[in-house]
Amino acid sequence: MTTTSPDAGTVLAQSHGAVTVLTLSYAARRNALSMPLRAALHTQLEQAMADPECRAVVVTGEGGHFCSGGDISSFGGVTPASGRARMQRVHAIVRLLVRGEKPVIAAVEGHAAGAGLCIAAACDVVVASREAKLSCTFNKIGLFPDLGGAWSIPLRMGLGRAQLLMMTGRVMDAATAAQQGLVDQLAEPGQALADALAMAQEMCAVSPLSNGMLKSVLARGPMPLEDLLAAETDAQAVLYGSEDFHEGREAFLAKRKPVFKGR
Repeated sequence: MTTTSPDAGTVLAQSHGAVTVLTLSYAARRNALSMPLRAALHTQLEQAMADPECRAVVVTGEGGHFCSGGDISSFGGVTPASGRARMQRVHAIVRLLVRGEKPVIAAVEGHAAGAGLCIAAACDVVVASREAKLSCTFNKIGLFPDLGGAWSIPLRMGLGRAQLLMMTGRVMDAATAAQQGLVDQLAEPGQALADALAMAQEMCAVSPLSNGMLKSVLARGPMPLEDLLAAETDAQAVLYGSEDFHEGREAFLAKRKPVFKGR
């Protein structure tokens, strides 16, 4: 299924069992985030998060690249007012990636640059080809890191390393990115999507309620211990009353594989 015109960028959605794969599709510009592509990504993420058959999402790009960042050709004539409206629209994408109840995995081949890197960093897990290149280059066109990058990248790398990456605009290879926490798992060239799918299937085998609750708490970011313990108490109390918990307990005692229903 596609939304918007492929000539201006779109997002392809394909189901692999309980995993929905969303492919950024604008190969002519290395999957740059044109306005139609952004709208399509928002729509497809909303649909995946609302789909009861979907338990995990993989975001990737076509044509050997993840995403080259914002579509600079669409920035002509932007004003402070229209720029604010543009940011508010893409922030809806960030909220779905970070706060959506289903795990989201980025499968990165080729370049993940600028806003493309910020999309990947907002995902729960980043799987990247050993040949991938990652960069945060907003300052090379005089802009601020957007799509939540100034929040997600320091959470992954630590403040000092994130500042170095963002303030220099340098390009980082995947091995270095993995050493510094920006990438969670390396894949052989051309295998990032396959490895991400395998990881997503693992996530589909456990309780979706547990994963959703975990994402909800982690999305609040670092918090004082007492706040975390309070959130833990609330989450566990809800899960104790779920069918999934009772199924998981019975399956554990019976030494069988649980069948979780997400309720």
